[in-house]
Amino acid sequence: MKMSGARQRLVVVGALLLWSITLLLVRSELTANWIALGLIWNLFLASVPLFWSAAFQAALQRSRRGLAALCFALWLLFLPNAPYILTDFIHLSPRPPVPLWFVLAVLLSCAGTGTLLGYLSVVTVHRVVEHTFGKVVGWMVATGSLLLCGFGIYLGRFLRWNSWDALTRPLSLMQAIGGQFIDSGSHPHPLPVTLIFGGGLVLGYIALRVIAVSMWAEPQTKSL
Repeated sequence: MKMSGARQRLVVVGALLLWSITLLLVRSELTANWIALGLIWNLFLASVPLFWSAAFQAALQRSRRGLAALCFALWLLFLPNAPYILTDFIHLSPRPPVPLWFVLAVLLSCAGTGTLLGYLSVVTVHRVVEHTFGKVVGWMVATGSLLLCGFGIYLGRFLRWNSWDALTRPLSLMQAIGGQFIDSGSHPHPLPVTLIFGGGLVLGYIALRVIAVSMWAEPQTKSL
């Protein structure tokens, strides 16, 4: 029996998460270190946007626009957590007795999994928005959300803000953001960080879409 597209995506997501967590747990030296717990937590946060994108799709299909707007806002708020794991490469260093190549494999697996989870959620939102509001709006939402991810990565990595702070401490967060644009102090200015990370995510998303479409569009060739 052929699996549906949604079930196939669920299997792939489950396999990616299982592989990453298995690598984290296979070495007791890593599981006793804070980096393993941090990566597991980050993988969980990277899965949250996938849930909200599915909830957004379901709400919009049922014409519940208010609920869809809420799900979209929560999706956008938590989306930066998915590619944020890419910045965990700052923790790449020898951790005896764990070899450096194994630490690299763990970080690559977690970062790749987190980024792919984010892209999967963007694809879901992109498809639904495009179907409802048109192709131009769909691409605007997809690229705009990924650019905002670059800013979210800046807030998380350098200023140590979390997604839920936008709900629990909105005024403090807005003040911190405004202050960084005026005087970034010891941190890099938010604009270049946003453009570099956000632009890279946009280019990666476009590349994945083009590759996927072109591969499926290629005609089947008969064997000689």
